[in-house]
Amino acid sequence: MSETIRLTVGQAVVRFLGQQYVERDGERHRLVTGIFGIFGHGNVCGVGQALLQDQVAFEESGADDPLTAGHLPYYLIRNEQSGVHAATAFARAKNRLQVMAVTTSIGPGATNMVTGAALATTNRIPVLLLPSDQFANRFPDPVLQQLESPQTLDTAVTDCFRPVSRFFDRINRPEQLIPSLLNAMRVLTDPSDTGAVTVALPQDVQAEAYDWPLAFFAERTWYVARPVPEPAALARALDVIRSARRPLVVAGGGVVYSGASENLRAFATATGIPVADTHAGKGAISWDHPSAVGGLGSTGSAAANALAREADVVIGIGTRYSDFTTASHTVFARDGVRFVNVNTLGFDAAKHAATMLVADAREALRALTQALAGWEVAPAYRQEAIDLDRAWQAEVDQCYHRGHGPLPAQTEVFGALNELMGPQDVVINAAGSMPGDLQCLWRAATPEQYHVEYAYSCMGYEIPAALGVRLALGDAHEVVTIVGDGSYQMLPMEIATIVSEGLKVIIVLLDNGGFASIGALSQSRGSQRFGTSYRMRSHAGGRLDGAEVPFDLAANAASWGADVLRCTGIEQFRANYARAVASDRTTVLYIATDLVGPNPPGTAWWDVPVAQVSELASTQQAYAEHVEAKEAQRYYL
Repeated sequence: MSETIRLTVGQAVVRFLGQQYVERDGERHRLVTGIFGIFGHGNVCGVGQALLQDQVAFEESGADDPLTAGHLPYYLIRNEQSGVHAATAFARAKNRLQVMAVTTSIGPGATNMVTGAALATTNRIPVLLLPSDQFANRFPDPVLQQLESPQTLDTAVTDCFRPVSRFFDRINRPEQLIPSLLNAMRVLTDPSDTGAVTVALPQDVQAEAYDWPLAFFAERTWYVARPVPEPAALARALDVIRSARRPLVVAGGGVVYSGASENLRAFATATGIPVADTHAGKGAISWDHPSAVGGLGSTGSAAANALAREADVVIGIGTRYSDFTTASHTVFARDGVRFVNVNTLGFDAAKHAATMLVADAREALRALTQALAGWEVAPAYRQEAIDLDRAWQAEVDQCYHRGHGPLPAQTEVFGALNELMGPQDVVINAAGSMPGDLQCLWRAATPEQYHVEYAYSCMGYEIPAALGVRLALGDAHEVVTIVGDGSYQMLPMEIATIVSEGLKVIIVLLDNGGFASIGALSQSRGSQRFGTSYRMRSHAGGRLDGAEVPFDLAANAASWGADVLRCTGIEQFRANYARAVASDRTTVLYIATDLVGPNPPGTAWWDVPVAQVSELASTQQAYAEHVEAKEAQRYYL
């Protein structure tokens, strides 16, 4: 009979996670490097007790490095959703090769994580979620915070995680943990099928003891695969590419996560094919590379969108083709346009009736570059891409240095940051009008520099993400998160976590008194910016169009423990940024900006339905424009 050890389920979870490793290309690391959490009545005596026991053992061991000692450090967060965002940002900064876990109580503590789980899965980023659950033995029924269903006693709030998780399981008996955690690790390390992994732990089961086989806790290494192109599929892809006269590469996050940036640059240099990028793929090719043409789609550059409209072959590498990337199926406008899609996931590789190349981005680029040796686009097409990008860069310079007043445009803040930050420093953003401006304008020199979450575009991501990125990168580079006033009010509390951990990030807080992105969208679609600015309610008309709301976001940021520097203009912003860099403390740079822009010129469309009937002339006009714009939409078949 195999040797066993008696542990609770909570203790078994912690011990198991501390022994999991990941390896790719011969480099081996701890897979799960820490756990975010808030203790409640669901987990305080289960996973919480196990983490305490693990901490005491680490302290008594005298070891210096918690990761080599198998220790699972615990980080106290202020909001469960924030914890998932921080874990997601951590894993993204690690190119999905290391992850963090999150533990919560039952009920609201658990469901607070659902938004974060959806974000992680939508972005294809691995996170491990350990929500507590109601009693498996059902003695205290209903337990505090239990959701009751008259249809079945088997329903729990953690069932909300099923549609937003790549893997979901509930542990109703201790021995179920063994296959569950092994499958959880499989999904966390699968480059083609990863996202949120949820293992729900009923609170009584967490504290239940079981005789576990010792082999379950042995060091285990999970190998990240690099699937190579299948020869026949490669030949089909090459036939399509060689037939192209105006090909265009769309570089997505898969290029970055596979570490294929150098391979993409080599491919572009050899073939002369222009390279546009998505948010997740920005920086995969440096902005000043002769083939780089910038962001693509609804918020893309004029250069990339002009080339996309005339492209006869689109080579998508590691992209899932969101509606912003395709400008709601309008930006690839040439009759008969064909797609070659490189992706580890067949679901994405098959999009737009593409010629599929199911493979790792690095391996596919190596194979394509070798097979296309001696083939390149016509010199005139190569020069056209260079000229279009040169003209766009002049537009970027104008947006960065507008001299707009009395309040600066937010593009001027971005310009200052882009010029002040180093190539290995990280800029973070997620929601509102800022991601669009950043995709248009940001000159990313490296794939590490640009960290904008736009698959889920979740307000509140920015500050928790700074925590995750800082934990991932250490102290070598600056971590700068840009947050608008709307997004700031969603989840500011992790500033306290950052401060309590003695970490340093720079938070750029832009205050324009409202929702710039949705306000502009509302205006353009005939809804007159209704309900999109921060105003007191007018007693005369009843709208929120009275005086400005008398809150002070800078003072609020200071109350969480950060240093705050108020900036009254771009020159003072530049000076204060230098002060923030010199400081070893978290610093908030607060600056008021113009709510209505100006923003970069738009060169593509986004499909947002407009009311078909209305008594408002503004809406009637917007609907007519919408109907006209939809005529350009098409299926790619």
